[in-house]
Amino acid sequence: MRNPRFVSPEAIAEGRAAASRLREALKGRPLHYYIESYGCQMNDHDSEKLAGMLAAIGYQKAATKQDADLILFNTCCVREHAEKRVFGNVGALKKQKDENPNLLVAVCGCMMQQAEVAEKLYKRFPFVDLVFGTNELHRFPFLLEEALAGRRVFAVSQGEGEIAEGLPALRESGFSTNVTIMYGCDNFCTYCIVPYVRGRERSRTSESIVQEVRELAQVGYKEITLLGQNVNSYRGDGGEVDFPELLRKVHEVEGIARIRFMTSHPKDLSPRLIDAMAELPKVCEHIHLPVQSGSSRILAAMNRKYTREDYLALVTALRQKVPAIEITTDIIVGFPGESEDDFQDTLSLVREAGFSAAYTFMYSPRRGTAAARMEGQIDEAIKKERLARLNADIAASLQEQNRRFIGQEGEVLVEGFDKRGKETMAYGKLPCFKMVYFPGGEELVGSLCRVRITAAHANSLIGEQIDN
Repeated sequence: MRNPRFVSPEAIAEGRAAASRLREALKGRPLHYYIESYGCQMNDHDSEKLAGMLAAIGYQKAATKQDADLILFNTCCVREHAEKRVFGNVGALKKQKDENPNLLVAVCGCMMQQAEVAEKLYKRFPFVDLVFGTNELHRFPFLLEEALAGRRVFAVSQGEGEIAEGLPALRESGFSTNVTIMYGCDNFCTYCIVPYVRGRERSRTSESIVQEVRELAQVGYKEITLLGQNVNSYRGDGGEVDFPELLRKVHEVEGIARIRFMTSHPKDLSPRLIDAMAELPKVCEHIHLPVQSGSSRILAAMNRKYTREDYLALVTALRQKVPAIEITTDIIVGFPGESEDDFQDTLSLVREAGFSAAYTFMYSPRRGTAAARMEGQIDEAIKKERLARLNADIAASLQEQNRRFIGQEGEVLVEGFDKRGKETMAYGKLPCFKMVYFPGGEELVGSLCRVRITAAHANSLIGEQIDN
């Protein structure tokens, strides 16, 4: 374990000073920003920080790209065709930039942390004003200051990256939000680019995390999700505080009703964490535990460091200690060398584990990863056919599993509402992560409602509100 480097308080203060200078310089100019964010919840939270810094400068959120004075793409490089999609969306802005030369176009995020991809984009699109990587996020006010002065900016630095505390964040929700507890990943799964673009693991201090949660509770947040590429390997305070201990510290914060976390790596899911989940009532009865494959042979090729049997033993232990737990997962089909027998192992594990949701993907090579150089790359048609079979198996079991909830009662944290036919339906999640729809409108958003389940669909439950 390495001791993380932190951005100094003086550097954070200098960033705020740059934001203040910009605010003064731009006074009287009603400027608007539009952020298009790709990828995971950590990217979404980075976008909230970028929005917070822009708000400090005086920018307001634009409803559309056409209304914006600054368009910022926060990119991801994990999924297939990510580069093509981003390049296409950036290229589509040339006409808008030609019509409005004062428009600023910026591109940041994980994809831009890959220096060769960032340089390619910077050269291909001369109208892009600002390109920066994940390591430069805390320097955004300085970089924007340069771009607004008419200088084209390219800021991509390699290395571990520093943890920046105290950055403002303009959060999307007023009742449920994310708190990043660590950055980077040490696992080097052979298919994954994350350690190369997010760096090695660095954990925030437990004090800074608890203080952030406390401040969120004071302004009315009810639910927080602790984020990390692998939260189970969190080691804060020089290694003195592990993730189960952090959960216990966060649990003590008054005002927070629910605690979620993601993502968990099976190799680091300890008995102490399972005990904490069982003992702490605010910790939700849900875990996202990516299995990736049901074949021990493929898991070894993926460098996942557990076997099929190890994973199923964890599922058993979780259900013994937390009987109501719902387990969701990620699965990759068509990994190099995957045989039909390997794929059948995945299908049988899905049936045995009884997942309440599975996010499924076809393997696609990522430049710079070990799996991209492996022999035995699977034909695209075979990957598509296996993915279709996997999804059909999962869909067939979900509605049957959901019927278990009919007649049960639980608390739903209402996230929104929409029209379903002639009726307005509120929707939100039970602690176990199941989505529930029930009659209700805008007045319920952000509240905890007691609901009885009356019907089940494949991907959601239907309920009715009852007295708390």
